Amino acid sequence: MADIPTLETERLLLRSMTFEDWPRYFDLMASKRAQYMNGPHSKSAAWGMFCHDVALWHLFGHGALMIEDKETGSCLGQVGINGGPSYMEKELGWYVYEEAEGKGYAFEAALCFRDWAFRTLGLETLVSYIEPRNERSIALAERLGAVLDPEAQRNVPEDLVFRHPKP
Repeated sequence: MADIPTLETERLLLRSMTFEDWPRYFDLMASKRAQYMNGPHSKSAAWGMFCHDVALWHLFGHGALMIEDKETGSCLGQVGINGGPSYMEKELGWYVYEEAEGKGYAFEAALCFRDWAFRTLGLETLVSYIEPRNERSIALAERLGAVLDPEAQRNVPEDLVFRHPKP
């Protein structure tokens, strides 16, 4: 079994995924909001993505963690370090559910997980692949200190690639 960490910030618990997270995950991936994640996705495609997020831990020592409010126990979204054959480079990705937007949760979780990844995985850089219309994710990447890297390789030619420097 992989050693999946549990990370904490002031307000958040970043924890391993469980099957109980699947229904909300699928609802998001099947919704119009998934347009920024190459969606909306079918149930089978979303299930494959969900399983991929878990499998990465066992194959590469990184993957996705769910973002949970420490005070209420509510799941707010996900943050992940993506990799493997379908990614050009290790990627820091995030999403929050609609009711959690605009409260700083994605920033807090991404900053914590980014720093963990650099420290624990010994990475020199991370990227975030962002759909050009996703203004909120672009702003978050910039707030995290990432800069646009127009020369970076990408699987989706239209994606913007933001490079996160090592803290």
